[in-house]
Amino acid sequence: MKILTGNDLTTGAVIWWTGSDWSIHVEDAADVGDHSDQILAVEDAACRVNGGYVIDAVRDADGVRPAHIKDRIRALGPTVRPDLTLKPADPAAGAWVI
Repeated sequence: MKILTGNDLTTGAVIWWTGSDWSIHVEDAADVGDHSDQILAVEDAACRVNGGYVIDAVRDADGVRPAHIKDRIRALGPTVRPDLTLKPADPAAGAWVI
């Protein structure tokens, strides 16, 4: 599974491509398959995202999860205090040790 992430131009928040728009919740991310380059070209040209890129992800019982720890941190927030995360949807968030 491939999903798109980047930063909101106005707020700088981490955002995720939903298939039609951007969301601050990784759970809303849609699989872009082989269309990531086309989507990013359109979104970059329309100035809706800054620094957009494609990442690997997995879908499990809890929803969409970035496959790499760097992007999990981007999705869920601080690793030192799970209560500070944007939305603690990942049950393994509290178990991460870096």
